[in-house]
Amino acid sequence: MTNDFGQLLDGAARTALPVVRGVAQTQLGAPTPCDEYDVRALLNHLFNVVVGFQALAARGTADFATTPDRLGDDDWRARFAEETARLVEAWSAPDALEGTSQGMGLPQRTVGEMALGDLTVHAWDLARATGQDFTPYAPSVPVLNEGLAALAPMARKMNVFGEPFPLPSGASPFEEVLAVTGRDPGWSPPGLAAPA
Repeated sequence: MTNDFGQLLDGAARTALPVVRGVAQTQLGAPTPCDEYDVRALLNHLFNVVVGFQALAARGTADFATTPDRLGDDDWRARFAEETARLVEAWSAPDALEGTSQGMGLPQRTVGEMALGDLTVHAWDLARATGQDFTPYAPSVPVLNEGLAALAPMARKMNVFGEPFPLPSGASPFEEVLAVTGRDPGWSPPGLAAPA
C-alpha cells in the first residue's frame, strides 16, 4: 500500500521527465529563471535534490553542501529518470510522511512537499530556459500553493526563495506558486519569447 503523496510525486515526475529529456547538450550553458544557475548547474542541483530526498523519505540525512557534476556522460538523462523513480518509490512508502525528518528537523510531509516543489518548479525553470512547453501535474498545484506559501518565510531567510513576485489579478494557481518563490511567471531568456 502506498500513500496519496506518492501519487502526487509520480505525477510531477511524469511532467518533469520529458523536459529533462528535451534539454540539448548545446543548451547546458543557457540562463535560467534562477539567476545563480545556468541549465547545467540547475540540472545538477535538481539531480542532487532527487538523490538526497530519497534518503530523507526514510528519515535519513542528505548532504546538500556540495553539488557533484552528474552530467559527465551521455547517459545522464536515463540516470535522472532512474533516480526520479527511486524518489517516487521512497515517498510512496506507507510511513514516509510520518514523524519528523532527522535531516531537516521538519515534519516529514513538509519535507515531501519540498521535493514536490523542487521537481515541479525546476521543471518549469528548465522548460522556460530551453524553449519547451510545461504544464504542471494539476493535482499537485493546490498542495504546492499551500505548502510553499507556508515555507516561504523560512525559505527567504535562507535565500532559497526571492521576494514574492507581484502578479496581476486573474493569475493562475500555478503562477501563484511560481510567484511565491520569487519567480516571474513571464520569464524567458534573452531572444526567446515566453510560451503563451
